[in-house]
Amino acid sequence: MDRDSDEFVKLLTSCQSGLYACILSLMPDRIAAQDILQETNLTLWHKADDFEPGTNFMAWASRIARYHVLKFRRAMNRDRLVFDEELFSALCERQALAIEGTVGNPAEALGECLKKLPVEHYELIAERYSPSGTVSHIAESRGQSVGAVSQLLYRIRESLLNCVSQRLQEGLT
Repeated sequence: MDRDSDEFVKLLTSCQSGLYACILSLMPDRIAAQDILQETNLTLWHKADDFEPGTNFMAWASRIARYHVLKFRRAMNRDRLVFDEELFSALCERQALAIEGTVGNPAEALGECLKKLPVEHYELIAERYSPSGTVSHIAESRGQSVGAVSQLLYRIRESLLNCVSQRLQEGLT
């Protein structure tokens, strides 16, 4: 497909929120995720002729995004907060399956699932993903252990993942 074609531009622009959500699900840093989205867009633009019309554009684009995330992770491998390779691979595989079977928009599904959270869980997630929202800061402000806060965040994220997956499979978004 020619990158200058209207169809390619439509596909590229329509997948931006989903692609950003895909990248953000693999890395906690929103600024780095935005940078990776831009790098991914450039690669998609340069490789437009490699895309096979009629196939799943989002699956193709997310595969390229995962390569950029992996490249970024390799550069940041000294950071103690980076997922190990096994977990990263499992997340990528799970995400690829979700995208290929996706009927709806993952970002919209996440928004709906966030609305269903209990208020205290929603507030905890909002606090964690605020610019100063470290787990240790949250634990200290709540008078809880870091382990307890981490475990609760894990459970909330797992609940959100299940909700989003279910919504996408049902095509409710």
